[in-house]
Amino acid sequence: MESHPERHDVAIVGAGWAGLSVSYALARAGYSHAVYERDSICHTWRTQRWDTFRMNTPNVMTVLPGDRYEGDEPEGYMTRDAFVAMVEDYAARNALPVREGTAVLSARRAGDGPDGPFEIRTSAGSALANSIVVATGNLNVPRRPAMAAHLPASVTQIDGSDYRAPDALPPGGVLVVGCGNSGGQIAEDIALAGRRVILSTGRNGRVPRTYRGRDIFLWLTDTGRLAQPRTTASGRGLIGATHTISLQSLSAMGVTLAGRLRDISGDGRVRFDDTLADSAAYGDEMSAMLRAEIDEYIAREGIDAPAPVPDPAETVATRFPDPPLTEIDLAREGIATVIWSTGFSGDFGWLDVPGALGADGAPAQDRSVSVPGIYFAGLDTLESLRAGTVMMAGEEAARIVRHIADHRGPPAAP
Repeated sequence: MESHPERHDVAIVGAGWAGLSVSYALARAGYSHAVYERDSICHTWRTQRWDTFRMNTPNVMTVLPGDRYEGDEPEGYMTRDAFVAMVEDYAARNALPVREGTAVLSARRAGDGPDGPFEIRTSAGSALANSIVVATGNLNVPRRPAMAAHLPASVTQIDGSDYRAPDALPPGGVLVVGCGNSGGQIAEDIALAGRRVILSTGRNGRVPRTYRGRDIFLWLTDTGRLAQPRTTASGRGLIGATHTISLQSLSAMGVTLAGRLRDISGDGRVRFDDTLADSAAYGDEMSAMLRAEIDEYIAREGIDAPAPVPDPAETVATRFPDPPLTEIDLAREGIATVIWSTGFSGDFGWLDVPGALGADGAPAQDRSVSVPGIYFAGLDTLESLRAGTVMMAGEEAARIVRHIADHRGPPAAP
């Protein structure tokens, strides 16, 4: 006889920091739920971060709902492995109902009505849930431009999420394409190992790591900047995990800088736009704007803080190519590897719920809420500069659970 599928108030898909934060809030509110994880807790963090990776947020801000930082390095920066261990411990301490090794294959409404429940098919069987929280993230499927197909077969191509360490790369030089946080930090990591690096950068801002005696994120939290909506024009800028990284500092340590990648020809010639100077100027502008806001806040609040000092990017001996680098021959330059740090998307193809995804396959949501019964957690969105980071975990989890209570009803009777 076929057994009846288990039933939950809520099913969470994904056991990273976002999914577990919602699980914690649901448990405190009395909702029955399960957290389905295709592999292990924090799988993306285990498999898509390099060996020397550190969190961009200081330790005092890298905490999950219900916890507080109690260590002796509040403005230190957690390693990849330490962060994974912290999240694993969080799940264990709070007895969160995680189903590791259980992939969600599909989710759809069980009936014709618009209010659920949902039928969830997993690698371990089926389940029913009144609501689904999608916490698989939208930054775990690497994207490459179509021109990547034009690279010669002799050149190794990897995505930034597959980079681990310089000595794991083939001998020879490295071209890193993309200079967001990952691209800039990876380029520095490789250069510090004495390898030849060329970095192709677009128009990225820059955020100093510290200013006037404090971590920049602490200041930006106090000023309210991190809570403001984010646009493509004022998005997050390049920031070093433990120190300021800039195009200037990368050039000073020997990284050869070029503008945005324009095209690749079949004979191994790579062309760049002449936009490096504009990118560097934009980084300077963002840094100056943030420092000015902090200066104004300190003066307005009468805070006793150390005197302003220049952004470290302004004090290094810049070595931008002159004339600008607009074309290279990969073989002649000894470039054996290209690392694509050109962005990510998410994989939501398993979610078969009309209206939950847009025409482009991306989540259709507003402040975590999608069509009735469907919620998204941990997305990198334009909602604020904290969106998609651990800094947003508690607020987002509480918001989702409040909406479930208001619109999906109280916990079902045991």
